[in-house]
Amino acid sequence: MTVEVSVIATSSLGDRSYLASDGRVAIAVDPQRDIDRVLHLAGAKGVRITHVVETHLHNDYVSGGLELARITGAHYLVAAADRVGFDRMPVADGDVVPVSDDLRLRVVGTPGHTFHHLSYVLDEASDGGWTPLGVFTGGSLLFGTTGRTDLLGRRHAHELAHHQHASARRLADLLPDGAQVWPTHGFGSFCSASQADAPESTIGREREANPVLRLAADPFVTETLAGLDAYPAYYAHMGVANAAGPAPVDLTPVARADADELRRRVAAGEWVVDLRHRKAYAASHLAGTVGLGLDGPMSTWLGWLIDWGAPITLLAETPDQVADAQRELVRIGIDRPAAQATGAPEQWATARSEVRELTVADFDALAAAQAGDPPAGLPAPQVVLDVRMTNEWTAGHIDGAVHVPLPDLPSRLADVPAGTVWVHCGSGYRATAAASLLANAGRDVVLIDDMFGRAGAAGVRMAPPA
Repeated sequence: MTVEVSVIATSSLGDRSYLASDGRVAIAVDPQRDIDRVLHLAGAKGVRITHVVETHLHNDYVSGGLELARITGAHYLVAAADRVGFDRMPVADGDVVPVSDDLRLRVVGTPGHTFHHLSYVLDEASDGGWTPLGVFTGGSLLFGTTGRTDLLGRRHAHELAHHQHASARRLADLLPDGAQVWPTHGFGSFCSASQADAPESTIGREREANPVLRLAADPFVTETLAGLDAYPAYYAHMGVANAAGPAPVDLTPVARADADELRRRVAAGEWVVDLRHRKAYAASHLAGTVGLGLDGPMSTWLGWLIDWGAPITLLAETPDQVADAQRELVRIGIDRPAAQATGAPEQWATARSEVRELTVADFDALAAAQAGDPPAGLPAPQVVLDVRMTNEWTAGHIDGAVHVPLPDLPSRLADVPAGTVWVHCGSGYRATAAASLLANAGRDVVLIDDMFGRAGAAGVRMAPPA
């Protein structure tokens, strides 16, 4: 018998779900809401899901655990201390859950990311005893970091950071160096205190690399709290949905909108989102739309920018791209877009005047413009707008730039000084969304589609280090 742990990655949210099996039965860990991926994997492996486990009530996505357990008839393991609106198998620190003759789970209380957070040690039967293979750590011990501790409110962050330190130490003391670490968060997720530094890890590697296992409690807490930046506004709705019991998803196609309807929705100030790559958006787009390509974390930024519950219309080249976007959105609780359209901007417009383009530049062009010699066809920058997050800005920024993080921009457009705005982020993805918002507000804007790491080398004047 060979135990296999398969990863089901959701890269757009920076999360992982897992399917652990002994060849006959399987355990699903922290499943995303679109559970067809889990069911497909179990079917391909010919295993039956008998247990679905949650490490915690998630704050960054709507869980598929309840629906997966309902469909498969599996036991649904959720912390006994969590107050939820559905039946589950309540578990707590010290519980041992038999899965099969060859597999069992040991429940370990690991508060820190949340107060009732649990980790699950996966044991394999061997020579009449049990050998720990690894531990599903959720938002506790991550690769090179830990889960952030402020999602339940800043007032709890200090206390939870101390819990996080103790929980990580407990796991390291409990398990051998060779035990695998299988976290849910940390691959770009805002649930992580910092970003993951490896594709896989073990307890032994974390002993060497992870600050939580290298620092004493007080220095760890200080460092952790100092590094926390803002997190998506939609997180406020995720824990509530997961505690209540999420409804099944509906991924059937939404109603199609013609050009007249799109014009009405744009005129009403609704969110009409162009899912094409930013280069295609810049070259030609329907005026009044916002560019958030499927090639990036579209759902994270859209969920952060909108007023929760606002109608959303999706524009894409193909129906498959709209379907992919729907899947991304249901994971954060945006269940049904208001409408959709596919094709090209010319098909979405009622008149040629409604099709526009964005002026695009790079950091070489900005450096030339700063030196008084802007490239032909480019207006001189009167404002350089940086829409990165605060931690990114603090780490280094352009001299004289104005800083408005992208999530704040819809409510702070009036704070951007008058004149032609050259806008940048870390890569061009967020800057495209910002440029579209500015253009929709009537501003003259230049999109800097370039990697920020190139700015200094290109000759852009940088602010002295803090």
